[in-house]
Amino acid sequence: MTQAGVSLDVQNLRKSWGKTDVLMGVNFNIEPGGFLTLLGPSGCGKSTALRLISGLDEVSDGKILIEGNDVTQRPADQRNIGMVFQNYALFPHMTVGENIAYGLKVRRVAKAARIASVARVAELMALGPLLDRKPAQLSGGQQQRVALARVLVSERPLVLMDEPLSNLDAKLRVEIRSEIRALNKKLGITIVYVTHDQSEALSMSDTVVLMNEGRAEQIGTPKQLYDAPATIFAARFIGTPPMNLLPASDVTVHDEMRADADMSDLLIGVRPESLTFPEQTMELAANCNVTSVEYEGSVFLVHLMSPSGSPFILSYAGADVPEQGDAITVGWTRAATHLFSKTTGQRIPSAP
Repeated sequence: MTQAGVSLDVQNLRKSWGKTDVLMGVNFNIEPGGFLTLLGPSGCGKSTALRLISGLDEVSDGKILIEGNDVTQRPADQRNIGMVFQNYALFPHMTVGENIAYGLKVRRVAKAARIASVARVAELMALGPLLDRKPAQLSGGQQQRVALARVLVSERPLVLMDEPLSNLDAKLRVEIRSEIRALNKKLGITIVYVTHDQSEALSMSDTVVLMNEGRAEQIGTPKQLYDAPATIFAARFIGTPPMNLLPASDVTVHDEMRADADMSDLLIGVRPESLTFPEQTMELAANCNVTSVEYEGSVFLVHLMSPSGSPFILSYAGADVPEQGDAITVGWTRAATHLFSKTTGQRIPSAP
């Protein structure tokens, strides 16, 4: 079972409700078979963008092109798009098989073809033994598989997913996100995925569009967003725990770095896993006090406080774990350092 994906090009997309601007000139594109995630906190405009792509809401300005065809003014049922939402919306009185086949039945696909299509998708989604059950007899993960199967059986080349895993427990979220990514690769469908969970975005996507207050804050691969956040917002949003940001006055620099930068305007960023303890004459260092320690299994998260009162975190896998109340020094390399302007919120390119 293969489905050819399609390209999607979103150009200067805008949406306003009265005098309230919800989306302000968002641009992104996906190649056929790509997996793009719209990521951001509640109210950032990510779900609004998805509804505009689907045709459920009208665009205030901008264009939406699918395979180069302008579909901006087309109704939802003429865009050939599949959709999966947080609410699985399964019919409780129908069996799993009937739920999967419902869209085909509405389109008046012949019964024999419906049965064959449902059987193929059920095998793909490991739902074969469940076809005669009702939704109430299924677990949350099984219900989500049925919702995905219902979209897959329709053979839509573009699938939109709005927070589809948010009702599942942590273990199931990991399992289902792996299945969704595998289906994307195996079937070649194009997926636009919406989530507030950056771990989902980083683990599943080819491209991430990080949204903030109706704008695309940064667009890139998961690695690009993690390794080189373009703004303070991106640095604080991406990563678990997120990047540490310290005022320059809290940091001892043993190596000349950005002498032309205004130190009072400078925030120095470093990932928790890039910090070294005990400090080993690294290029940068910070004195701090341990405020608490969390055991995470493979590492300890050591919560620290800088002299200026800025909290930050050390991810530590060593044997001699610092204790609450200890005064310690942590260090890190110049290569692990990120510079940001407090005034503009933008990344400052490191000196060569």
